[in-house]
Amino acid sequence: MGEQPVRVLACGDVEGKLNVLFTRVQTIQKKTGQFDLLLCVGEFFGTTPEAEAEWQQYRTGAKKAPIHTYILGAASQETLKNFPSADGCELAENITYLGRRGVFTGVSGLQIAYVSGQEALQEPAPAHCFTSKDLIALVGPLTSSSKFRGVDILLTSQWPRGVLGCCLHVSLLQEVNTKSCGSSSVADLADKLKPRYHFAALEGAHYERLPYRNHVVLQENAQHVSRFIALATVNNPGKKKYLYAFNIIPMKTMDPSELVKQPQDVTENPYRLCLCIQETLGDISSLSLCPPSVQEPARQFFFDLSKTQGGAPRGRGRKRHPDGDGRDQQHDGHHQKQPRRHPQPTGPCWFCLASPQVEKHLVISIGTDCYLALAKGGLTTHHMLILPIGHYQSVVELSSEVVEEMEKYKSALKSFYKSRGERCVLFERNYKSQHLQLQVVPVPLDRCTTEDIKEAFTVQAQEQEMELMEIPQHTDLKQIAPPGTPYFYVELDSGEKLFYRIQKRFPLQFGREVLASEAVLNMPTRADWRECKQSRDEEEDTCKQLRDAFQPYDFAWAD
Repeated sequence: MGEQPVRVLACGDVEGKLNVLFTRVQTIQKKTGQFDLLLCVGEFFGTTPEAEAEWQQYRTGAKKAPIHTYILGAASQETLKNFPSADGCELAENITYLGRRGVFTGVSGLQIAYVSGQEALQEPAPAHCFTSKDLIALVGPLTSSSKFRGVDILLTSQWPRGVLGCCLHVSLLQEVNTKSCGSSSVADLADKLKPRYHFAALEGAHYERLPYRNHVVLQENAQHVSRFIALATVNNPGKKKYLYAFNIIPMKTMDPSELVKQPQDVTENPYRLCLCIQETLGDISSLSLCPPSVQEPARQFFFDLSKTQGGAPRGRGRKRHPDGDGRDQQHDGHHQKQPRRHPQPTGPCWFCLASPQVEKHLVISIGTDCYLALAKGGLTTHHMLILPIGHYQSVVELSSEVVEEMEKYKSALKSFYKSRGERCVLFERNYKSQHLQLQVVPVPLDRCTTEDIKEAFTVQAQEQEMELMEIPQHTDLKQIAPPGTPYFYVELDSGEKLFYRIQKRFPLQFGREVLASEAVLNMPTRADWRECKQSRDEEEDTCKQLRDAFQPYDFAWAD
C-alpha cells in the first residue's frame, strides 16, 4: 500500500507545564524523527503564577512550540480566561485552540472530531461545559451521510462512562474515582462516531483499553475497531504515561479490508453492553466504572446497577496495544500485562451476557465472572439461574476464578432461601446445551426433607433406567467428568451431590420433572417450562421484586 501514515502525538493534561512538554517532544523527535501534530486533551493551561509566566513566553513569541499543537478548550472555570472565543483560533505560533466542538480534517484526510470541556450538569450551561445540543450539532452532519464509517480520532477531556466495560486493572482503581468518573454523553458520542482512537484525560491516570468492536458479530458487517487511551498529567510525580505516539493512515485512504481487520485481543463494545443493562434495570446513573476489586480479565463486564427501577440501589458488577495502522512508539509508563480472555461462542448464544440474544430484563445480579438471572418459565417465582458471563458449556470447563464466584452466588442464594424458610436444589444438564445454566430451585422446608428430595431423584432415575451416582462431598466434578462429557448433576442443600453420565438419550426436563413431582413441590403441571411462561410485563415485575428481596444477600451490590 502506498498511503503515507500520519505521525501523531497525543498528550494528557498539560496544566501549564509547556516547557516540560515541549522539551519532551523535542527529545522524542530527535530520536524518532519529526511528528506531524500534537493533540492535547484535558486542561492545557495552568492556574499558578509559574504556569501563567510560561504561557506568556509562548503567547508573545519569545518561545515557539516545536510541533503543530492542537488543544481543547477549558475544562474548568479557572482556565476560561485563556480562550478568547468558543469558535477556535490560533493562540500562539504553532498552538491552535480547536474550538467548542467540531471536526478538523487535515490535508492528509485525517478526520479528528472533538468536544471541549465537561458535560453540563445544569442549565444554563457554564462556558466550560458542553451540552446535548453541542453533541447533536457534531454528530448529525457526520452520521447523516450514507458513506459515514466513523472518524479517525476523537478528542474529549472527559472519559466516556462505561469504557472500562470488560477490561480493568487494579492500579486504575487506586487512581480513579470510579463512582464519579466519566460522562454518559461522551460514551454515546463515542458509540455513534466510532473513532479508531479516542483520547481523554482529567483523571490523572494512564489507561489503555483493549480495542473493541463497532459491530455485532454474525449480525452486522465487520467494521474497524476502536481504541480508548486515557493519558495522565504532564510531569506527574508517579511518572505515569502522558504522551502517546502512533502512526495512522487516514480511514478515507485505507483499503476497506485492511481497515476492518480485527486484532486478537478485540472485545465487545462497552457502551452497547452498558445500554443493555440500562434497558434491563431502568435509570442507571453510574454504569461500569467499578468499585474496588481485583484485576479481572478481558471479556468480563463491569456494571454499576445502582438507582434502578424503584429508586433504591440494586447491585453492581465489579469490577491497546496499537497494531496495524497504529504503532505505539512511546515508552513512558509501564507495560500492562494482557488480561485473560473469556471463551467466545462460535455463533449466537442466548446466555452470553454480551450477546444481543440475552433477555436482559431477566438479569438479577451481575458479578465479575458470573451473573444471576430469573429462570424463564420457572418452577417457582424464585427459580433462578447462575450463569458464567463468558462462554462456557459446563461446570467442568470453568476456570478457577469463575468457579470461585459461582460458589459465592450459591452461598448467597442458600442464605436468601433460608431466610424465606426454603432450601435450594441446584442442577445442571450438560447435554444438548451450549452455555452452562446452573438451575437453582427453592423448596419450602415444610414440603419435604433433603432426604426426600434425594430419594425422589434416585427413584425417578431408576424408573427411566438411569442410575445416579453419589459423589463424595469434596470430590471435584472434573475428576469424574472430563470436559466434553455429557452429564446430569444435582447438588442438595446438605452438600450431597448426585451424578449421571449420559450415554445415549436423556429426558431434557428430568430435573424439573423430579422437583415438580408430588414427592417434592407437587406441581406436576409445571414440569415443562414452556407451560409456565409469563408475559414480558409479568417477568419484569417478578424480576423487580426478586432484585429487591435478594439485594441484602447480593455480594455484588454496591455499598
